[in-house]
Amino acid sequence: MKKQEIKIATVSGKDATLGGDFNAPGSARIDGEVKGNVTVEDTLVLGTTALINGNVSAQTVIVGGEVTGNIEGPVRVELTSTAKVIGDISTQSIMIDEHAIFQGGCNMNQEVPERRMKTQAFRKASRNGKRSAAAAVAAALREVKEEQEEEERLEEARKPEAETPVAE
Repeated sequence: MKKQEIKIATVSGKDATLGGDFNAPGSARIDGEVKGNVTVEDTLVLGTTALINGNVSAQTVIVGGEVTGNIEGPVRVELTSTAKVIGDISTQSIMIDEHAIFQGGCNMNQEVPERRMKTQAFRKASRNGKRSAAAAVAAALREVKEEQEEEERLEEARKPEAETPVAE
């Protein structure tokens, strides 16, 4: 993979300690300690000496240091060989070096629950018998539609009924 050049607008040095949230426009690099959440608009690079105790959010997150908290990087999250992450990761693309330490869950299904439902319904329909692919797809789509209709009925049932005035 070709490395792209990142223009970093904000830098926090290795001797810096921030006892609160860190927010930055554009891209940023942190080599020091942050005791709070980190939010960066574009790319966040956490150097090998970085120590983050809080949640991290940026479009792309490259971790070389330690993060104790969740990471949200919708575009990409990369854990280098020196990374240590204790928390969950949410992203579309992840790269974990073989020497990185990662303890937590990884969610790569952002904004695709409908597609996942269709896939599960298709698998179930095709396992239920030896049908043609078209029949299995049709059955899966019917099942998904029925599930959606059931969810809508449940939502309607959960809504509080409008109170009607009682005549005295």
